[in-house]
Amino acid sequence: MTCSLVLKGVRKTYGSVVALEGIDLEIPAGQVLGLIGQNGSGKSTLLKLLAGLAAPDEGQIILDGKSITLDSAATAASYGIGMVHQEQSLIPNLTVAENIFLDKPHPSKKGGVYRWAALNAAAAEQLRKISVELPTRALVEDLRFAERQQVELAKVLAIEELVDRPPIILFDEPTSVLTPEEIKLLFKQINRLRGSATIVFVSHRLEEVLEISDRIVVMTDGRKVAERDSNAVDRAELYELMVGRQRAPNVEADRTSVRAEGKPLLVVERLGGGQHFRNVNFEVRRGEILGIAGVLGSGAEEVCRAVFGAERIDTGRIAIEGKAVIPGSPRNAVREGIGYLPADRRAEGMLPSRSLFENAVLTFGPDYGWRSLILRRSSERPAALDWMRRLKVKMQTPHAPISSLSGGNQQKTVLAKWLLAKHLKVLFLDHPSRGLDPGARDDLFAVIREQAEKGLSIVFVGDTISELLELSDRILVMRDGEITAHFDLASGAIPKEEEVVAAMV
Repeated sequence: MTCSLVLKGVRKTYGSVVALEGIDLEIPAGQVLGLIGQNGSGKSTLLKLLAGLAAPDEGQIILDGKSITLDSAATAASYGIGMVHQEQSLIPNLTVAENIFLDKPHPSKKGGVYRWAALNAAAAEQLRKISVELPTRALVEDLRFAERQQVELAKVLAIEELVDRPPIILFDEPTSVLTPEEIKLLFKQINRLRGSATIVFVSHRLEEVLEISDRIVVMTDGRKVAERDSNAVDRAELYELMVGRQRAPNVEADRTSVRAEGKPLLVVERLGGGQHFRNVNFEVRRGEILGIAGVLGSGAEEVCRAVFGAERIDTGRIAIEGKAVIPGSPRNAVREGIGYLPADRRAEGMLPSRSLFENAVLTFGPDYGWRSLILRRSSERPAALDWMRRLKVKMQTPHAPISSLSGGNQQKTVLAKWLLAKHLKVLFLDHPSRGLDPGARDDLFAVIREQAEKGLSIVFVGDTISELLELSDRILVMRDGEITAHFDLASGAIPKEEEVVAAMV
């Protein structure tokens, strides 16, 4: 079979860390290659090499039989290679149209002068490819996370018009913030490209990889350890190949426990904020896990941020243990015992240039006697190390910058920051499993259950309906800023996924 893209003996290191070791890989034209592996397995590094964002230390990248050097994203684009980034590569203070064509020649850009009408029309056409309508003149920083992801996809697909060879599209966790309907639209685009493009698709959702891929490659510790045709493998085998063990049976939340009884720890009444949400009422008892389901724009994320003091509240009341509180700011919320893990960990949850240790103790260091950015080995170091161990953070050294970790390991470190708290009462988790491989996700859910059993109240916005059903004691559904349904799983009446989705849309 003729292969459009071949890697031979590719090796990449970062200092003493071996990110890729001896990778031999063939990616046939006209196929979708699924790429899976645990956090830190080397998937994103491999994509960065193909996208021109990093250079291999050894080995070759061969395109249509010729060895090529990909020394920049612009060089990669000239070969028709584009990447939809997991962490996004857009420039926030530029418009949607500018971002789509920023790194590409276009007739509307000549001599540093933009013909805005033509540029915006061309950007709208790229968005129409993926059945998306967004204001092309809007600044990217004013868009929601999932909307920015859609701009990323449109930006990459614009490569189709620039090259006379089939494009190579790299997808790095493209579905992590998309709704089920948006995922269907994305897969429709991938199927449209199938046969006329080379596609590499990275996702931690094994069911997605099985659905969209022709072949699946499994990576572990920078090496390719297995390769399977998608029609000859199932989810259970992929899980075992990737994690190195069989998946334990689902451990359902203890929905009949006493923690769902008694007085509420958190009460939210008639909460309203701008155009995002209105008349929101809910309660959370000590040790209860409350799931919130909602598509983009439902108000679910904004409600969580508002209780944490990161979004405006116009009306309503918040009380903890019977005492009315007005967070007003994250600092005040933390003082009241409220924590929040944001959906966009890189922008809001961490300091990229600081070490793992510093990020882990940033919020609650003073509880351990910490008074500066110098770590006290006798206090916070053991506590931080213990949580990194329990969350299985894969790291070379805790003194390395958190930005050197894979996305999933960053997520676990940001979560450790909150679990270090000695006086936390309620923790809001906004898509906590985003970026985690299936094994890490199972470990995370075990920690959430453990903390709930110890009395911590949990409110989380789930990535999928299935994980909400798996973990929650109760589920609230939000649509258009209002609560539209309430499912009490502790009563034994477990809803079907279709029932939850119907209330969401």
